[in-house]
Amino acid sequence: MTSADPTGGKPGFLDGRVKHMLIDGEWVNALSGKTFDSRNPATGEWLATIAEGDAADIDRAVRAARRAFEGPWRAMKPDERQSILLRLADLVDAHFDELSLLDTLDMGAPIRHTRGSKRHMVGLLRYFASMAVTLHGQTVDTSLGGDLFACAIKEPVGVVGAIVPWNGPLMAAIWKTGPVLATGCTLVLKPAEDASLTPLRFGELLLEAGVPPGVVNIVPGYGATAGAALAAHMDVDKVSFTGSHVTGQQIVKASAGNLKRLSLELGGKSPNIVFADADIDRAAPAAAMAAFANAGQICSAGTRLFIQRPIFDAFVEAVAYTARSLKVGHGVDGETDIGPLVSKRQLDRVLGYLSAGEQEGAYALAGGRRLAGAGYDGGFFVPPTVFRNVNDDMRIAQEEIFGPVVAAIPFDTVDEVVARANATPFGLGAGVWTRDVGRAHTLASRIRSGSVWVNCYNAMDPAMPFGGYKMSGYGRESGTQQLDDYLNVKGVWIRRD
Repeated sequence: MTSADPTGGKPGFLDGRVKHMLIDGEWVNALSGKTFDSRNPATGEWLATIAEGDAADIDRAVRAARRAFEGPWRAMKPDERQSILLRLADLVDAHFDELSLLDTLDMGAPIRHTRGSKRHMVGLLRYFASMAVTLHGQTVDTSLGGDLFACAIKEPVGVVGAIVPWNGPLMAAIWKTGPVLATGCTLVLKPAEDASLTPLRFGELLLEAGVPPGVVNIVPGYGATAGAALAAHMDVDKVSFTGSHVTGQQIVKASAGNLKRLSLELGGKSPNIVFADADIDRAAPAAAMAAFANAGQICSAGTRLFIQRPIFDAFVEAVAYTARSLKVGHGVDGETDIGPLVSKRQLDRVLGYLSAGEQEGAYALAGGRRLAGAGYDGGFFVPPTVFRNVNDDMRIAQEEIFGPVVAAIPFDTVDEVVARANATPFGLGAGVWTRDVGRAHTLASRIRSGSVWVNCYNAMDPAMPFGGYKMSGYGRESGTQQLDDYLNVKGVWIRRD
Protein backbone atom coordinates (compact mmCIF):
# COMPACT_ATOMS: atom_id res chain seq x y z
CA MET A 1 0.00 0.00 0.00
CA THR A 2 2.73 2.48 0.92
CA SER A 3 6.34 2.84 -0.05
CA ALA A 4 9.10 3.77 2.38
CA ASP A 5 8.23 6.81 4.49
CA PRO A 6 10.31 9.68 3.04
CA THR A 7 9.72 11.92 6.06
CA GLY A 8 12.02 10.36 8.60
CA GLY A 9 9.18 9.59 11.03
CA LYS A 10 7.07 11.83 13.25
CA PRO A 11 8.35 15.27 14.22
CA GLY A 12 9.41 15.88 17.80
CA PHE A 13 6.44 18.20 18.24
CA LEU A 14 4.32 15.04 18.57
CA ASP A 15 5.92 13.86 21.78
CA GLY A 16 2.78 12.93 23.71
CA ARG A 17 2.32 16.10 25.72
CA VAL A 18 -0.94 18.01 25.69
CA LYS A 19 -0.70 20.83 23.18
CA HIS A 20 -1.68 24.02 24.98
CA MET A 21 -3.06 27.28 23.65
CA LEU A 22 -0.96 30.41 23.19
CA ILE A 23 -2.24 33.41 25.16
CA ASP A 24 -0.21 36.51 26.01
CA GLY A 25 3.05 34.82 25.09
CA GLU A 26 2.48 31.78 27.33
CA TRP A 27 1.40 28.22 26.61
CA VAL A 28 -1.60 27.62 28.86
CA ASN A 29 -4.35 25.05 29.35
CA ALA A 30 -8.03 25.71 28.77
CA LEU A 31 -9.75 27.23 31.79
CA SER A 32 -12.25 24.36 31.65
CA GLY A 33 -9.48 21.76 31.52
CA LYS A 34 -11.14 20.19 28.46
CA THR A 35 -9.14 18.62 25.64
CA PHE A 36 -9.76 16.93 22.31
CA ASP A 37 -7.71 14.48 20.24
CA SER A 38 -6.07 14.89 16.87
CA ARG A 39 -5.99 11.75 14.70
CA ASN A 40 -4.43 10.86 11.39
CA PRO A 41 -7.28 10.61 8.83
CA ALA A 42 -5.35 8.01 6.83
CA THR A 43 -5.08 5.53 9.71
CA GLY A 44 -7.15 6.73 12.67
CA GLU A 45 -3.91 6.84 14.67
CA TRP A 46 -3.80 9.22 17.65
CA LEU A 47 -1.43 12.12 17.09
CA ALA A 48 -1.87 14.50 20.01
CA THR A 49 -4.21 15.80 22.68
CA ILE A 50 -5.05 19.50 22.37
CA ALA A 51 -6.43 22.01 24.87
CA GLU A 52 -10.04 22.86 23.99
CA GLY A 53 -10.71 26.56 24.26
CA ASP A 54 -14.15 28.04 24.78
CA ALA A 55 -15.68 31.49 25.32
CA ALA A 56 -13.71 32.12 28.52
CA ASP A 57 -10.40 31.36 26.80
CA ILE A 58 -11.34 33.50 23.82
CA ASP A 59 -12.10 36.37 26.19
CA ARG A 60 -8.71 36.21 27.91
CA ALA A 61 -7.01 35.97 24.52
CA VAL A 62 -8.88 39.03 23.24
CA ARG A 63 -7.95 40.96 26.39
CA ALA A 64 -4.30 40.02 25.86
CA ALA A 65 -4.52 41.14 22.23
CA ARG A 66 -6.06 44.46 23.28
CA ARG A 67 -3.33 45.10 25.85
CA ALA A 68 -0.67 44.34 23.25
CA PHE A 69 -2.32 46.57 20.65
CA GLU A 70 -2.50 49.53 23.01
CA GLY A 71 0.96 48.87 24.47
CA PRO A 72 4.48 48.82 23.02
CA TRP A 73 3.39 47.01 19.84
CA ARG A 74 1.46 50.09 18.74
CA ALA A 75 4.66 52.12 18.93
CA MET A 76 6.82 49.59 17.09
CA LYS A 77 8.23 51.03 13.88
CA PRO A 78 7.43 49.54 10.46
CA ASP A 79 11.00 48.35 9.93
CA GLU A 80 10.87 46.55 13.29
CA ARG A 81 7.70 44.72 12.26
CA GLN A 82 9.37 43.94 8.95
CA SER A 83 12.36 42.42 10.76
CA ILE A 84 10.06 40.14 12.75
CA LEU A 85 8.33 38.98 9.59
CA LEU A 86 11.64 38.29 7.87
CA ARG A 87 12.87 36.28 10.85
CA LEU A 88 9.58 34.37 10.82
CA ALA A 89 9.97 33.66 7.10
CA ASP A 90 13.47 32.30 7.71
CA LEU A 91 12.20 30.07 10.54
CA VAL A 92 9.33 28.71 8.44
CA ASP A 93 11.83 28.07 5.65
CA ALA A 94 14.20 26.23 8.00
CA HIS A 95 11.44 24.13 9.61
CA PHE A 96 9.30 23.57 6.53
CA ASP A 97 9.82 19.82 6.31
CA GLU A 98 8.47 19.46 9.83
CA LEU A 99 5.56 21.85 9.22
CA SER A 100 4.56 20.12 5.98
CA LEU A 101 4.70 16.72 7.67
CA LEU A 102 2.42 17.97 10.45
CA ASP A 103 -0.05 19.19 7.80
CA THR A 104 0.09 15.78 6.10
CA LEU A 105 -0.39 13.80 9.31
CA ASP A 106 -3.12 16.04 10.68
CA MET A 107 -5.34 16.55 7.63
CA GLY A 108 -4.14 13.96 5.12
CA ALA A 109 -2.74 15.94 2.18
CA PRO A 110 0.05 14.11 0.33
CA ILE A 111 3.54 15.08 1.43
CA ARG A 112 4.34 16.02 -2.16
CA HIS A 113 1.53 18.56 -1.99
CA THR A 114 2.40 20.04 1.40
CA ARG A 115 6.14 20.22 0.73
CA GLY A 116 5.54 21.61 -2.75
CA SER A 117 3.93 24.74 -1.29
CA LYS A 118 7.12 25.91 0.45
CA ARG A 119 8.01 28.65 -2.01
CA HIS A 120 4.54 30.17 -1.85
CA MET A 121 4.21 30.11 1.93
CA VAL A 122 7.65 31.50 2.67
CA GLY A 123 7.09 33.99 -0.14
CA LEU A 124 3.88 35.17 1.49
CA LEU A 125 5.70 36.07 4.69
CA ARG A 126 8.43 37.90 2.78
CA TYR A 127 5.80 39.72 0.74
CA PHE A 128 4.03 40.87 3.91
CA ALA A 129 7.41 41.96 5.27
CA SER A 130 7.92 44.16 2.21
CA MET A 131 4.47 45.66 2.67
CA ALA A 132 5.15 46.61 6.30
CA VAL A 133 7.41 49.46 5.20
CA THR A 134 5.45 50.59 2.14
CA LEU A 135 2.06 51.39 3.70
CA HIS A 136 1.23 55.06 3.26
CA GLY A 137 -1.62 57.52 3.12
CA GLN A 138 -1.98 60.56 0.88
CA THR A 139 -2.20 64.31 0.98
CA VAL A 140 -5.25 65.88 -0.65
CA ASP A 141 -5.43 69.23 -2.42
CA THR A 142 -8.93 70.26 -1.36
CA SER A 143 -11.22 72.91 -2.84
CA LEU A 144 -11.54 74.78 0.46
CA GLY A 145 -8.53 77.06 0.14
CA GLY A 146 -4.82 77.10 0.69
CA ASP A 147 -4.98 77.66 4.45
CA LEU A 148 -6.14 74.09 5.05
CA PHE A 149 -3.84 71.06 4.97
CA ALA A 150 -5.65 67.75 4.47
CA CYS A 151 -4.32 64.21 4.51
CA ALA A 152 -5.69 60.66 4.70
CA ILE A 153 -3.67 58.40 6.97
CA LYS A 154 -3.90 54.64 7.46
CA GLU A 155 -4.02 53.07 10.92
CA PRO A 156 -4.28 49.43 12.06
CA VAL A 157 -7.87 48.38 12.60
CA GLY A 158 -7.09 46.87 16.01
CA VAL A 159 -7.76 43.39 17.41
CA VAL A 160 -8.39 40.82 14.67
CA GLY A 161 -10.15 37.51 15.19
CA ALA A 162 -9.23 34.87 12.60
CA ILE A 163 -11.12 31.60 12.14
CA VAL A 164 -9.43 29.21 9.74
CA PRO A 165 -10.33 25.89 8.06
CA TRP A 166 -8.71 22.48 8.15
CA ASN A 167 -7.90 22.04 4.46
CA GLY A 168 -4.66 24.08 4.56
CA PRO A 169 -3.67 24.72 8.18
CA LEU A 170 -0.26 26.32 7.63
CA MET A 171 -1.38 28.36 4.64
CA ALA A 172 -4.38 29.66 6.57
CA ALA A 173 -2.27 30.59 9.58
CA ILE A 174 0.19 32.51 7.40
CA TRP A 175 -2.55 34.23 5.40
CA LYS A 176 -4.11 35.53 8.61
CA THR A 177 -0.96 36.32 10.58
CA GLY A 178 1.09 38.05 7.88
CA PRO A 179 -1.14 41.10 7.35
CA VAL A 180 -1.67 41.45 11.10
CA LEU A 181 2.06 41.78 11.71
CA ALA A 182 2.60 43.99 8.66
CA THR A 183 -0.09 46.52 9.63
CA GLY A 184 0.43 46.58 13.41
CA CYS A 185 -2.81 44.84 14.39
CA THR A 186 -3.00 42.05 16.96
CA LEU A 187 -4.56 38.62 16.50
CA VAL A 188 -6.59 35.86 18.12
CA LEU A 189 -6.39 32.83 15.82
CA LYS A 190 -8.89 29.96 16.15
CA PRO A 191 -7.59 26.92 14.22
CA ALA A 192 -9.96 24.24 12.95
CA GLU A 193 -10.53 21.44 15.43
CA ASP A 194 -9.74 18.91 12.68
CA ALA A 195 -6.27 20.37 12.04
CA SER A 196 -4.78 22.44 14.87
CA LEU A 197 -1.27 21.04 15.10
CA THR A 198 0.52 23.09 12.45
CA PRO A 199 -0.92 26.44 13.65
CA LEU A 200 0.28 25.59 17.16
CA ARG A 201 3.78 24.74 15.94
CA PHE A 202 3.67 27.96 13.90
CA GLY A 203 2.92 29.73 17.19
CA GLU A 204 6.20 28.46 18.61
CA LEU A 205 8.02 29.91 15.62
CA LEU A 206 6.21 33.23 16.10
CA LEU A 207 7.62 33.51 19.61
CA GLU A 208 11.06 32.49 18.41
CA ALA A 209 10.90 35.21 15.75
CA GLY A 210 10.35 37.83 18.45
CA VAL A 211 6.62 38.50 18.22
CA PRO A 212 5.83 40.24 21.54
CA PRO A 213 3.42 38.66 24.07
CA GLY A 214 -0.25 39.09 23.18
CA VAL A 215 0.34 40.15 19.58
CA VAL A 216 -0.62 36.69 18.29
CA ASN A 217 -2.75 34.37 20.40
CA ILE A 218 -3.84 30.88 19.27
CA VAL A 219 -6.91 29.24 20.82
CA PRO A 220 -7.91 25.80 19.45
CA GLY A 221 -11.50 24.76 19.94
CA TYR A 222 -14.79 24.07 18.26
CA GLY A 223 -16.65 26.45 15.99
CA ALA A 224 -19.86 26.43 18.02
CA THR A 225 -18.02 27.55 21.17
CA ALA A 226 -14.64 29.18 20.57
CA GLY A 227 -15.37 30.31 17.02
CA ALA A 228 -18.79 31.75 17.83
CA ALA A 229 -17.41 33.57 20.87
CA LEU A 230 -14.66 35.15 18.77
CA ALA A 231 -17.09 36.26 16.05
CA ALA A 232 -19.41 37.92 18.57
CA HIS A 233 -16.83 39.39 20.95
CA MET A 234 -17.45 43.10 21.46
CA ASP A 235 -13.75 43.96 21.74
CA VAL A 236 -12.77 42.37 18.42
CA ASP A 237 -12.49 45.00 15.69
CA LYS A 238 -12.35 42.69 12.70
CA VAL A 239 -12.96 39.03 11.88
CA SER A 240 -11.22 37.27 9.02
CA PHE A 241 -12.89 33.95 8.27
CA THR A 242 -12.18 31.18 5.77
CA GLY A 243 -14.72 28.37 5.54
CA SER A 244 -18.23 27.49 4.44
CA HIS A 245 -20.78 30.06 3.31
CA VAL A 246 -23.20 28.78 5.95
CA THR A 247 -20.77 29.61 8.76
CA GLY A 248 -19.95 32.87 6.98
CA GLN A 249 -23.59 33.89 7.18
CA GLN A 250 -23.57 33.15 10.91
CA ILE A 251 -20.48 35.30 11.36
CA VAL A 252 -22.14 38.19 9.54
CA LYS A 253 -25.00 38.04 12.04
CA ALA A 254 -22.65 37.72 15.00
CA SER A 255 -20.67 40.77 13.88
CA ALA A 256 -23.66 43.09 14.17
CA GLY A 257 -23.17 43.74 17.88
CA ASN A 258 -20.28 46.16 17.34
CA LEU A 259 -20.37 46.30 13.52
CA LYS A 260 -16.91 44.74 13.32
CA ARG A 261 -15.12 44.64 9.98
CA LEU A 262 -15.28 41.35 8.09
CA SER A 263 -13.26 39.48 5.50
CA LEU A 264 -14.96 36.30 4.32
CA GLU A 265 -13.32 33.76 2.02
CA LEU A 266 -16.07 31.20 1.58
CA GLY A 267 -16.99 28.24 -0.60
CA GLY A 268 -17.23 27.76 -4.32
CA LYS A 269 -18.60 25.68 -7.15
CA SER A 270 -16.13 26.77 -9.75
CA PRO A 271 -16.66 26.23 -13.50
CA ASN A 272 -13.76 24.91 -15.55
CA ILE A 273 -14.55 25.51 -19.24
CA VAL A 274 -12.82 23.60 -22.04
CA PHE A 275 -13.30 24.70 -25.65
CA ALA A 276 -12.83 22.42 -28.64
CA ASP A 277 -9.64 24.23 -29.68
CA ALA A 278 -7.92 23.63 -26.33
CA ASP A 279 -4.68 21.70 -26.00
CA ILE A 280 -6.32 18.50 -24.78
CA ASP A 281 -3.09 16.82 -23.74
CA ARG A 282 -2.40 19.69 -21.35
CA ALA A 283 -5.98 20.51 -20.36
CA ALA A 284 -7.24 17.02 -19.42
CA PRO A 285 -4.75 16.21 -16.63
CA ALA A 286 -4.91 19.80 -15.42
CA ALA A 287 -8.71 19.68 -15.29
CA ALA A 288 -8.49 16.46 -13.29
CA MET A 289 -6.16 17.96 -10.71
CA ALA A 290 -8.23 21.16 -10.60
CA ALA A 291 -10.95 18.99 -9.08
CA PHE A 292 -8.98 16.28 -7.26
CA ALA A 293 -5.98 18.03 -5.66
CA ASN A 294 -6.03 17.79 -1.86
CA ALA A 295 -8.78 15.16 -2.27
CA GLY A 296 -11.02 17.89 -3.68
CA GLN A 297 -10.87 19.78 -0.38
CA ILE A 298 -10.07 23.13 -1.99
CA CYS A 299 -12.59 25.96 -2.00
CA SER A 300 -11.75 26.96 -5.58
CA ALA A 301 -11.72 23.41 -6.98
CA GLY A 302 -12.91 23.23 -10.59
CA THR A 303 -15.76 20.81 -9.93
CA ARG A 304 -18.11 21.84 -12.75
CA LEU A 305 -16.28 20.75 -15.90
CA PHE A 306 -17.95 22.29 -18.97
CA ILE A 307 -16.67 20.65 -22.17
CA GLN A 308 -17.59 21.85 -25.66
CA ARG A 309 -19.68 19.17 -27.34
CA PRO A 310 -17.38 18.21 -30.28
CA ILE A 311 -14.69 17.01 -27.87
CA PHE A 312 -16.90 16.00 -24.94
CA ASP A 313 -16.60 12.22 -25.15
CA ALA A 314 -12.85 12.20 -25.79
CA PHE A 315 -12.10 14.79 -23.14
CA VAL A 316 -14.20 13.32 -20.37
CA GLU A 317 -12.61 9.93 -21.02
CA ALA A 318 -9.15 11.55 -20.82
CA VAL A 319 -10.07 13.06 -17.44
CA ALA A 320 -11.40 9.70 -16.25
CA TYR A 321 -8.16 8.05 -17.42
CA THR A 322 -6.18 10.50 -15.31
CA ALA A 323 -8.50 9.89 -12.37
CA ARG A 324 -7.97 6.13 -12.58
CA SER A 325 -4.20 6.65 -12.84
CA LEU A 326 -3.84 8.68 -9.65
CA LYS A 327 -2.52 6.85 -6.62
CA VAL A 328 -4.76 7.13 -3.58
CA GLY A 329 -3.04 6.42 -0.29
CA HIS A 330 -1.44 7.62 2.90
CA GLY A 331 -0.10 11.14 2.67
CA VAL A 332 3.36 10.22 3.98
CA ASP A 333 3.91 7.94 1.00
CA GLY A 334 5.99 10.01 -1.40
CA GLU A 335 4.19 8.45 -4.39
CA THR A 336 0.66 9.29 -3.22
CA ASP A 337 -1.32 11.68 -5.41
CA ILE A 338 -4.59 11.78 -3.44
CA GLY A 339 -4.80 11.40 0.33
CA PRO A 340 -7.78 10.74 2.59
CA LEU A 341 -10.62 13.06 3.43
CA VAL A 342 -10.06 14.85 6.70
CA SER A 343 -12.67 13.13 8.90
CA LYS A 344 -15.49 10.62 9.12
CA ARG A 345 -17.91 13.53 8.97
CA GLN A 346 -16.44 14.70 5.67
CA LEU A 347 -16.37 11.14 4.33
CA ASP A 348 -20.09 10.74 5.04
CA ARG A 349 -20.81 14.05 3.33
CA VAL A 350 -18.95 13.06 0.15
CA LEU A 351 -20.46 9.57 0.06
CA GLY A 352 -23.87 11.18 0.33
CA TYR A 353 -23.18 13.21 -2.80
CA LEU A 354 -21.94 10.15 -4.67
CA SER A 355 -25.20 8.42 -3.86
CA ALA A 356 -27.24 11.51 -4.80
CA GLY A 357 -25.49 11.77 -8.17
CA GLU A 358 -26.36 8.19 -9.08
CA GLN A 359 -29.94 8.55 -7.85
CA GLU A 360 -30.42 11.63 -10.04
CA GLY A 361 -29.19 9.81 -13.16
CA ALA A 362 -25.46 10.57 -13.39
CA TYR A 363 -22.98 7.73 -13.63
CA ALA A 364 -19.34 7.47 -12.66
CA LEU A 365 -16.73 6.82 -15.32
CA ALA A 366 -14.14 6.59 -12.55
CA GLY A 367 -14.40 6.21 -8.79
CA GLY A 368 -17.81 6.50 -7.20
CA ARG A 369 -17.29 4.26 -4.14
CA ARG A 370 -15.36 4.42 -0.89
CA LEU A 371 -12.08 2.56 -1.04
CA ALA A 372 -11.82 -0.45 1.27
CA GLY A 373 -9.37 -3.23 1.95
CA ALA A 374 -5.78 -3.44 3.09
CA GLY A 375 -4.34 0.00 3.82
CA TYR A 376 -7.67 1.78 3.45
CA ASP A 377 -9.95 0.48 6.21
CA GLY A 378 -8.48 2.69 8.93
CA GLY A 379 -8.93 5.91 6.98
CA PHE A 380 -11.37 7.99 4.98
CA PHE A 381 -10.51 7.33 1.34
CA VAL A 382 -12.62 8.19 -1.70
CA PRO A 383 -11.05 7.80 -5.16
CA PRO A 384 -11.18 10.55 -7.78
CA THR A 385 -14.67 10.39 -9.24
CA VAL A 386 -15.78 11.58 -12.70
CA PHE A 387 -19.52 11.88 -13.29
CA ARG A 388 -21.11 12.24 -16.71
CA ASN A 389 -24.80 12.38 -17.69
CA VAL A 390 -24.96 15.44 -15.44
CA ASN A 391 -27.37 18.32 -15.86
CA ASP A 392 -27.15 21.73 -14.23
CA ASP A 393 -29.97 21.05 -11.77
CA MET A 394 -28.39 18.06 -10.06
CA ARG A 395 -27.04 18.48 -6.54
CA ILE A 396 -23.57 17.40 -7.65
CA ALA A 397 -23.61 20.30 -10.15
CA GLN A 398 -25.01 22.87 -7.74
CA GLU A 399 -23.65 22.21 -4.24
CA GLU A 400 -20.10 22.32 -2.93
CA ILE A 401 -19.06 18.72 -2.23
CA PHE A 402 -15.51 19.34 -0.93
CA GLY A 403 -14.37 15.94 -2.10
CA PRO A 404 -12.63 14.47 -5.19
CA VAL A 405 -15.69 14.66 -7.44
CA VAL A 406 -16.08 16.39 -10.80
CA ALA A 407 -19.27 16.75 -12.84
CA ALA A 408 -18.67 16.76 -16.62
CA ILE A 409 -21.26 18.76 -18.57
CA PRO A 410 -21.39 19.43 -22.34
CA PHE A 411 -21.99 22.90 -23.84
CA ASP A 412 -22.21 24.43 -27.31
CA THR A 413 -21.69 28.23 -27.44
CA VAL A 414 -19.85 30.99 -25.60
CA ASP A 415 -23.01 32.79 -24.51
CA GLU A 416 -24.54 29.57 -23.30
CA VAL A 417 -21.57 28.50 -21.19
CA VAL A 418 -21.13 31.98 -19.68
CA ALA A 419 -24.75 31.97 -18.55
CA ARG A 420 -24.45 28.46 -17.11
CA ALA A 421 -21.11 29.18 -15.46
CA ASN A 422 -22.62 32.18 -13.70
CA ALA A 423 -25.80 30.34 -12.71
CA THR A 424 -24.60 29.61 -9.18
CA PRO A 425 -24.67 31.51 -5.91
CA PHE A 426 -20.88 31.17 -5.73
CA GLY A 427 -18.12 33.04 -7.53
CA LEU A 428 -14.67 32.10 -6.25
CA GLY A 429 -12.73 30.74 -9.23
CA ALA A 430 -13.07 29.70 -12.86
CA GLY A 431 -10.94 28.11 -15.56
CA VAL A 432 -10.93 28.64 -19.32
CA TRP A 433 -9.05 26.44 -21.81
CA THR A 434 -8.72 27.81 -25.35
CA ARG A 435 -6.13 28.86 -27.92
CA ASP A 436 -8.30 31.84 -28.95
CA VAL A 437 -6.92 34.95 -27.18
CA GLY A 438 -10.03 37.01 -27.88
CA ARG A 439 -12.27 34.31 -26.47
CA ALA A 440 -10.06 34.06 -23.40
CA HIS A 441 -10.45 37.78 -22.70
CA THR A 442 -14.19 37.60 -23.30
CA LEU A 443 -14.67 34.79 -20.82
CA ALA A 444 -12.38 36.40 -18.24
CA SER A 445 -14.46 39.58 -18.34
CA ARG A 446 -17.89 37.93 -18.31
CA ILE A 447 -17.48 35.24 -15.67
CA ARG A 448 -18.41 36.54 -12.23
CA SER A 449 -15.69 35.16 -10.00
CA GLY A 450 -12.78 36.49 -7.99
CA SER A 451 -10.18 34.59 -10.05
CA VAL A 452 -10.16 33.39 -13.67
CA TRP A 453 -7.35 31.10 -14.80
CA VAL A 454 -6.78 30.76 -18.55
CA ASN A 455 -4.92 27.63 -19.71
CA CYS A 456 -3.91 26.95 -16.11
CA TYR A 457 -5.72 26.45 -12.82
CA ASN A 458 -5.26 27.54 -9.18
CA ALA A 459 -2.12 29.56 -9.89
CA MET A 460 -1.26 31.61 -6.78
CA ASP A 461 1.21 34.39 -6.00
CA PRO A 462 1.63 36.57 -2.90
CA ALA A 463 1.12 39.73 -4.97
CA MET A 464 -2.17 38.55 -6.53
CA PRO A 465 -5.46 38.97 -4.68
CA PHE A 466 -7.61 35.90 -4.00
CA GLY A 467 -11.24 35.99 -2.96
CA GLY A 468 -14.80 35.73 -4.13
CA TYR A 469 -17.90 37.26 -5.61
CA LYS A 470 -21.46 36.63 -4.43
CA MET A 471 -21.73 33.95 -1.71
CA SER A 472 -18.04 33.15 -2.03
CA GLY A 473 -17.50 36.12 0.25
CA TYR A 474 -15.80 39.50 0.25
CA GLY A 475 -12.39 40.84 1.11
CA ARG A 476 -9.21 39.39 -0.32
CA GLU A 477 -6.26 37.25 0.67
CA SER A 478 -2.81 38.24 -0.66
CA GLY A 479 -1.98 41.34 -2.62
CA THR A 480 -2.16 44.94 -1.48
CA GLN A 481 -5.93 44.55 -1.27
CA GLN A 482 -5.57 42.21 1.72
CA LEU A 483 -3.57 44.78 3.68
CA ASP A 484 -6.28 47.39 3.08
CA ASP A 485 -8.74 45.13 4.91
CA TYR A 486 -6.63 45.46 8.08
CA LEU A 487 -6.40 49.27 7.99
CA ASN A 488 -8.68 52.14 8.86
CA VAL A 489 -8.44 55.38 6.89
CA LYS A 490 -8.56 58.62 8.87
CA GLY A 491 -9.01 62.07 7.36
CA VAL A 492 -6.93 64.76 9.11
CA TRP A 493 -7.57 68.51 8.58
CA ILE A 494 -5.21 71.21 9.84
CA ARG A 495 -5.79 74.94 9.47
CA ARG A 496 -2.46 76.64 8.96
CA ASP A 497 -3.28 80.16 10.17
